[in-house]
Amino acid sequence: MKEAVHIGRDPAAEPDLQELVGRVALGDEDAFASVYDMVMGPVLGTVRAVLRDLAQSEEVAQEIMVEVWRTAPRYRTDRGTAINWILTLAHRRAIDRVRSVEAAAARDQKAALLDHMPDFDQVTEQVEARLEREQVRRCLRTLTEIQRQAVALAYYRGLTYRQVAESLTLPLGTVKTRLRDGLIRLRDCLGVTA
Repeated sequence: MKEAVHIGRDPAAEPDLQELVGRVALGDEDAFASVYDMVMGPVLGTVRAVLRDLAQSEEVAQEIMVEVWRTAPRYRTDRGTAINWILTLAHRRAIDRVRSVEAAAARDQKAALLDHMPDFDQVTEQVEARLEREQVRRCLRTLTEIQRQAVALAYYRGLTYRQVAESLTLPLGTVKTRLRDGLIRLRDCLGVTA
């Protein structure tokens, strides 16, 4: 049988991680320093695999080590090894960070969309305007030819009573009467109350 070759430190000389975590649970700062040295590399690797961003990964790895310090009393050897417990904490915290960042981005996007939303419903406004135009056209068709021409010249082309009279070659009084009668008919047809 071949003997295992170890490069670097002698693993037999290093304290057991489970034992160190047990001492951390009792508030042993030296034990925590040893745990930190032993697991920071794997913790950072686990977090970086999820987050991909080095700065965020380092920040989350530090948070995990603080969590190891605070929650070491909850670690139970019968549920798995200390390294698996720590790396599970790391993985969960990294996933939480991703979800948090995504949720914040979604909130920002939603807020940005709300900022760019018009204060009115554009489709409703267009439909209402179209319906009003159709109703006006329908009501204009109920007028006599002279009334329709007088209203169109006065209100769509902006001509004065005198200019309408000149365009239709009618007396000014007749144009005024036709316009008044036409507007009364339009008002009644459109259901406008004065």
